[in-house]
Amino acid sequence: MRNPAVFPETTSVLVVGGGPVGLTLSVLLSGYGVPHLLAEAHPGTSRHPKARGVSARSMELFRRCGLEEEVRRAGLPAEQVSFYRGRDLVDPDFVRTGVTAADGSPARTPSPGLICSQDALEPVLFRRARELSPDAVRFDTRLVSFTEQDDGVHALLEDRATGNRHTVRADWLVGCDGAASTVRETAGIPMEGPTGLGHYLSVRFEAPLGEVVADRASASYFLTAPGRGGFLAVDNDRHWIYQHPYDPEDEDATALPTDHRRLAALVRDAAGLPDLPVAVRDTMTWRMDARLAAAYRRSQVLLAGDAAHVVPPTGGHGMNTGLGDADNLAWKLAAVVAGTAGEALLDTYEAERRPVARQVIEISLANSRARTSYRIDDELLLTAAYRSAAVLSDPQDPARPPLDPDRARPGGEDPNGTHLDGVPGTRLPHLRLTDPPGPASALDLVGPGFTLLAPAGEAAWQRQADAAAAAGLPVAVRPLPTAFVSRCAALLVRPDGHIAWRAPHPPADDALLLTVLRGIFSAGEGHS
Repeated sequence: MRNPAVFPETTSVLVVGGGPVGLTLSVLLSGYGVPHLLAEAHPGTSRHPKARGVSARSMELFRRCGLEEEVRRAGLPAEQVSFYRGRDLVDPDFVRTGVTAADGSPARTPSPGLICSQDALEPVLFRRARELSPDAVRFDTRLVSFTEQDDGVHALLEDRATGNRHTVRADWLVGCDGAASTVRETAGIPMEGPTGLGHYLSVRFEAPLGEVVADRASASYFLTAPGRGGFLAVDNDRHWIYQHPYDPEDEDATALPTDHRRLAALVRDAAGLPDLPVAVRDTMTWRMDARLAAAYRRSQVLLAGDAAHVVPPTGGHGMNTGLGDADNLAWKLAAVVAGTAGEALLDTYEAERRPVARQVIEISLANSRARTSYRIDDELLLTAAYRSAAVLSDPQDPARPPLDPDRARPGGEDPNGTHLDGVPGTRLPHLRLTDPPGPASALDLVGPGFTLLAPAGEAAWQRQADAAAAAGLPVAVRPLPTAFVSRCAALLVRPDGHIAWRAPHPPADDALLLTVLRGIFSAGEGHS
């Protein structure tokens, strides 16, 4: 993981934290051509199988980055993405359920979610991040401190292998450094919400359980009373995680993580297999919290992922919410660094993403209270609806919640049940297009910059795009899927796949699109 290249004196963006969110942000920034440096204190990627659920929306992001198939190869087979509930692993009265959307529709995405644990996902992201920007990704590099000055953020970084320290000046600092974020603490941004909702010991072990679960193979095994905790499949064969709830005030709690004989006995008891051979490999303790940062930006410092929100794992939305942060923030940083947008555009990051995180926390808390019956909603984050100055809303469109778990939105649908209202702020819907080699989904028409979906052959919209490009705001023009033609004249889609503007009528002059883009990039400042 080491990179012998010297540290730069300056960079546009310094990303602190090389977990899934930080690495994804690096991949995206490289795609937008943004000079950056990523500093991660650990010498390598995660060794513990945690943060396992990769949702449909995250897979759509990886699809856009050209990583979808590689992530799928690293994850569990699709037929094992189910959830088991029983008293133990051999309960004859077990219940096994799958991952479904709230309404059971299979047609809302070309990229369904999967189980790919963090120790398998991070190397995929690391390789791509290093491939795109070989000198940008620095593991075994610790953020010691930083100060904000008139010319940017001055960060002191330490090479942990040598002890050498380097000062790097960055225009922007993004903290992707987890729940105990040094960046957040130094910036003085408080967290709000309860802590200590549960305490768990995560035990990574090997045991020959493949044949035991062959008729009930699942991603997660929730134990019902009198069972305690649950099992997470790493490979549904020999490699497993047992999540054991414990009381940190218990005098035995301190010794338990290192008592492998006792841990093996706990695993056997929970599995219902008193003679099971168990080899404990390592342990990790964690606490269930539900916290939200009071702000996502403080001057030149921004937060993403667990540094901005700590989500209970009940539902599998925590890491995916962080990946959505990276997707939202990357194109805005790129626009500001390039001088295309004013700094006010970065304020729309909090305006759009913080309400989503708040609702994710509320849903996950409700799940934690109904632990044996909650639904795993793979497509929840597809329903995100943004309201900010980076979205030109139609006053006639009804207000929508940040997320819509009940899929109760109005608007037209195609025969497969996909919402086609094209409301600004919502994600561009998936519509199946041509067979290969053409785009398979409407989502494949988007990016890497802004995309104007307009009826094929209408020269007026191409003139609009030409006028915008001449002013330094290039937009790719793609054919508007026929399902939208009767509903709008054109759709302007942001790099993150969310609709920025819906044109109700053909343009009256060649400057309309340019005016719209200037309004979005200025986020209400400097342009009308």
